[in-house]
Amino acid sequence: MSRYQLFINNEWVDPHSSRWLESQDPFSGEAWAEVPQADTVDVDRAVKAAADAFVGPWSRISASDRGLLLHKLGALVERDAERLAYAESRDNGKLMSEVLGQVKYMAKYFYYYGGLADKIQGSVVPIDKPGVFNMVRYEPMGVVASITPWNSSLLLTAWKLGTALCAGNTIVCKPSEFTSVSMYELAKLVEEAGFPPGVINVISGYGKDIGDHLVSHPQVARIAFTGGDEAGRRVYTTAAAHLKRVSLELGGKSPNIIFDDADQEKAANGVITGIFSAGGQTCMAGSRLLVQESIHDEFVERLLKITRSAKIGDPSKPDTQIGPVATRPQFEKVLRYIDIAKGEGARCVAGGRSLEGPEYGAGQFVEPTIFVDVDNSMRIAQEEVFGPVLSILRFKDEEDAIRIANDIRFGLAAGVWTKSLHRAMLLSERLRAGTVWINNYRSTSYTTPFGGFKDSGLGREGGVEAVKEYMEAKSVWISTDLNMPNPFVRRY
Repeated sequence: MSRYQLFINNEWVDPHSSRWLESQDPFSGEAWAEVPQADTVDVDRAVKAAADAFVGPWSRISASDRGLLLHKLGALVERDAERLAYAESRDNGKLMSEVLGQVKYMAKYFYYYGGLADKIQGSVVPIDKPGVFNMVRYEPMGVVASITPWNSSLLLTAWKLGTALCAGNTIVCKPSEFTSVSMYELAKLVEEAGFPPGVINVISGYGKDIGDHLVSHPQVARIAFTGGDEAGRRVYTTAAAHLKRVSLELGGKSPNIIFDDADQEKAANGVITGIFSAGGQTCMAGSRLLVQESIHDEFVERLLKITRSAKIGDPSKPDTQIGPVATRPQFEKVLRYIDIAKGEGARCVAGGRSLEGPEYGAGQFVEPTIFVDVDNSMRIAQEEVFGPVLSILRFKDEEDAIRIANDIRFGLAAGVWTKSLHRAMLLSERLRAGTVWINNYRSTSYTTPFGGFKDSGLGREGGVEAVKEYMEAKSVWISTDLNMPNPFVRRY
């Protein structure tokens, strides 16, 4: 069994606690690696290394050279994509085919932000004061704390890592204790790429042991968090007490809306992709399906046919379509929500059970589950399950669909399936969500911002705009007047 060490200041070091956590394979149930259990002493070491690098060697590297280092990291990720994907798939049970695609695409984040590093420009302001020259420059904030969940540890870290380093910051990465192995494998590539010591640091451990300390650390300038909304609130509250900059990419209960003029075959495939890919364990899952009344029954039957054909089992096999739930606590949570839905009066027309047998390994599987006769006030329609569970609701017309879709505290994403350009534009404007997909679902790109409205978070990741969320604007005033003004006259 492999044993990993903390990656601090470009050195591999044992945790101060001398304790390690077992990383378990969700499919087999077997421990396959050990990751260090950090404590607050390790947090202090990692943050100090990042802070020293920020004012030291990293500050003396040109923006162009920062970009070249990011580009080199991207190339190494591409080279070792299978090794990285294997580690993450073993950790979280995601399909190897899906994780491999994510890792290969993740390299493009480093290429993109590497290319942007020397293109962050300030501005000269046509100021309304005589005798002065004013310019605005953008400067990095300092040490960034990156905190990521277990469902897509590498890709979600890449979103933060690429942007933070592009802007000139240094970073301490804290992955989920359930999925830390892939991050340590990535750290090996950081070392190989030649980043100066302390620019990128990786620590692992329980959030309750080191999370608050990392977020509140006086040398941490910014927190970039992805996870559940409850944990996000704790991070936000802790950070607010220290007036820290925060971005939060939280959960969702995203509506996927099917109108009667939609291409039903494409829409059905989009719905299945939106909820059952990654076993529903994704923040953007289209877990609320809104179907127009006139096609409701026909469309549900189409979905059931596809769902019943799903290949469930070992995530390492190329023909597997749905893998296990990543962690035991999450597995039990999903089953509880299925019971809650049944108790509320929703009718289960597919799935609804756990799966056991030799083909299901340790049995951490939930059948792809579909509920009909769901009212939007039910918990199954309002609360994030984060599993392979779909709730189907009926709607009458555009206004009814918009009302139901927006009647929720989340606002991460939404899907609309229609052939009407007018309807597509109308809903893209009126749906309260950070991303709206029209006739597709779950598309993302490093070129465009991603984030949520309402309880789905704060700030955006991706695109050019995200870089300045990792920077501070500084206004510089330079006097061009050779005559000193009267000191008693205030220059408004």
